[in-house]
Amino acid sequence: MSPEGTLEYYDGLIRIVDAEGNLLADGLDPQRYSTFLGEASEEWSYMKFPYYKPLGYPGGKYRVGPLARLNVAKSAGTQRADRELHEFKQRSAGAVCQSFHYHLARLIEMLHAVERIDELTADPNLLGEHVRAKAGQNRSEGIGCCEAPRGTLFHHYQVNDSGLIEKVNLLIATSQNNLAMNLAVEQTARYFVSSRTLQEGMLNRVEAAIRCFDPCLSCSTHAIGQMPLVVELRDSAGNLLDSATRPALGHQGR
Repeated sequence: MSPEGTLEYYDGLIRIVDAEGNLLADGLDPQRYSTFLGEASEEWSYMKFPYYKPLGYPGGKYRVGPLARLNVAKSAGTQRADRELHEFKQRSAGAVCQSFHYHLARLIEMLHAVERIDELTADPNLLGEHVRAKAGQNRSEGIGCCEAPRGTLFHHYQVNDSGLIEKVNLLIATSQNNLAMNLAVEQTARYFVSSRTLQEGMLNRVEAAIRCFDPCLSCSTHAIGQMPLVVELRDSAGNLLDSATRPALGHQGR
């Protein structure tokens, strides 16, 4: 966010609110991300599980991306997007938490982007003569943070005297949404479990829940209904009760 609470994608500080819209933290320096964000590991997944340290793991799960940005922003900074943002915030007394509202949030950000493009085309600096920047080694460690379409990115690099990278940590949007995606899948799956069987349409709903977050694993397929899925229903002893599968071609099976 900017100091005024306006959407900011390349600069500014970090703000965190809870599900009720209460402010948990404000003015966090992205370069100190490791002081307020932790990364947990689970033996059943290659992906890390980032969490907000003051709330611990897994209670400190959080979301990034369009929905999160609109929930923490006071304004978008452009006229039409601000009108839509005001209407968007009327959908809940606190933060707008329903994952399917990610899609509406993306549309509002797209409108904001179009308005900003119109403003930037009138910027005289576009015709300036300074078009090239020379870079050289000036420090051994650097941390960068920006807002990508699907969420916040943290890039942390350490280099040696020859400029070769010796250590790197990338905290990307998909991994930061990992805990939230898992919860969305669990909530959706539970709704479609009937006694000892899985109900029809479950796989489509699970896919829809995942796609709200626009994770790398789904956007790489570029087609609805072509995400390979396997859902298994097991009892408390681990015995398989039912399963539903859909290979990459989209044919559902039991």
